[in-house]
Amino acid sequence: MTSGPANRSTLNRIVRTLAPHRRRVFAVAGLIVAGAILNLAPPLFVKRIVDTAIPQRRLGLLCALCAAMVVGPLLAGLLQVAERYLATALGEGVVLDLRVDLFAHLQRQSFRFFSDSPPGELLSRALNDVQGIGGALSGTLVKVLESAVVFVASAGLVVALDWRLGLVAIGLLPMFVIPTRRVGVRRKALKRQTQRVMAELTGVLTESLSPSGALLLKLFGAEGPYTGRVADKSHELRTLSVRQTLLGRWFQLGLGLFESAGPAVIFLMGGFWIMRGQLKLGTVVAFVTVLKRLYGSLSQLAGVHVDVITSYAYFERVFEILDRAPDVQSAPGARAVTAVRGELTFRRVSFAHGNTPCLQGIDVTVAPGETVAVVGPSGAGKSTLVGLVPRLYDPTDGQVLLDGHDLRELDLTSLRAHLAAVTQDTFLFQGTIEENLAMGRAGASTDEVVAAARAAGIHEMILRLPDGYQTVVGDRGQRLSGGERQRIAIARAILKDPRILILDEATSALDAQTEAAIQAALRPLTRGRTTLIIAHRLSTIRDADRILVLDRGAVVEQGTHDELLARAGLYQRLWIHQNRPAPRPEPEPVNPAVCA
Repeated sequence: MTSGPANRSTLNRIVRTLAPHRRRVFAVAGLIVAGAILNLAPPLFVKRIVDTAIPQRRLGLLCALCAAMVVGPLLAGLLQVAERYLATALGEGVVLDLRVDLFAHLQRQSFRFFSDSPPGELLSRALNDVQGIGGALSGTLVKVLESAVVFVASAGLVVALDWRLGLVAIGLLPMFVIPTRRVGVRRKALKRQTQRVMAELTGVLTESLSPSGALLLKLFGAEGPYTGRVADKSHELRTLSVRQTLLGRWFQLGLGLFESAGPAVIFLMGGFWIMRGQLKLGTVVAFVTVLKRLYGSLSQLAGVHVDVITSYAYFERVFEILDRAPDVQSAPGARAVTAVRGELTFRRVSFAHGNTPCLQGIDVTVAPGETVAVVGPSGAGKSTLVGLVPRLYDPTDGQVLLDGHDLRELDLTSLRAHLAAVTQDTFLFQGTIEENLAMGRAGASTDEVVAAARAAGIHEMILRLPDGYQTVVGDRGQRLSGGERQRIAIARAILKDPRILILDEATSALDAQTEAAIQAALRPLTRGRTTLIIAHRLSTIRDADRILVLDRGAVVEQGTHDELLARAGLYQRLWIHQNRPAPRPEPEPVNPAVCA
């Protein structure tokens, strides 16, 4: 990404981001201008004190000018307090808007986007980068405005005090500007590296500090290697931070040298003209005071320019996500899904993950209310096929139809409102049991939640907990057993009352007794609904209306359990393999891992 055009494009985006907050921006700018004017008044008071009040022995004027030298900066300080408050509110307001917009935009992305993103990357952009933008706006933006206003006002004042000295002072200004761009570009590159490493560190911490990650590390005694990974990333961050800090030190040293040399030159030339009677002492004293503000503001502008270029890294990383169009989204003019019969048709459906084919030429129709199980070896494409129904991804070729309508022509939100899923890895959000159950239907009453829990056979267990339905389940529901989490997932699906139900290995991770109980809880849920069941244990889908057998992305057999057993095909081999009492069963065939 080139610096110039990218920076201008990013700057335009920043301006558009600030547009809803323009009143606050104008208020901050007005306070900055007023404060700058008040801070520039004391040098003029000094000039009158030295040239008029003292030589003419006017005590009243001297007292008034000295009082003004105190009151002016005091008022400027009060204005600065108000300006800082508004600037902070501005930055936090933009952070709020961006973080919500970024999260909402991320939720519109396809499932593939999340599975392909490195761990911690999206979290880092939503937290670290957005917070960096807030700091840049409330800090860097204010510095730019303050320095620019003070610079313009100071430049005008030095010329007004004495045009000859003014030309000398302004002639030194290019020495401040020349090194600025090079330093800024280098610091921007370092900032992007820092954010990348921060995202990687966030990913390592997110994985290793989660309950599942912590358990795995303890079971395999891998705490040491992961601590080493954290140490390596932290060391890399430290090195980058030190390089960023030291990069501008010589630059700042040069700026400080010019800030000191400028007044010396003015005193030399001004003193010469004073000795010749061509200039008054008060003018030179006032000029040097203003000159310090002029060079100080330019020095700040040069430094802020470096910070602005550095801050582009934050904006670019956030805008990069906001500019990404979702792979799966509602088409313009998509029709809302209202009444649903539940007929699903896969018409010549194929799907590939990159260059890896996962599904090939699937032609299947599922009748309304029919229960269809999908089985096959690992990697055969079972989850991929079923994942096309809620449009977790779209087929590469062919169509998936609901009641005769291509899913891509339907509104995505209303489509998913008629679907529910119970998966093998039941995910519960940190919160209460009632909150997790109510995800099934927004606005559900307590009575409806309890009725769904009763139907799933979980109500009595919930009442035995210390806080009943208000019990906090912990991260990913770790305070509950696997069977309890599955029952909550079933109750959540019952509460949603979907027309189409997806059961993805819903009981394969449970013991036989718990599995039997969960299977019993699932029966009222599947009754009268179009149901797709992904099953590993074939004994759990014996009563399915139809069984599809997938191998290498293609449907190689279909029929009832008894029909498939009567054939000498893959289903029969899988059944025999699972039910023979061999102590060391052969591993089932495995296809590429990208196809689930």
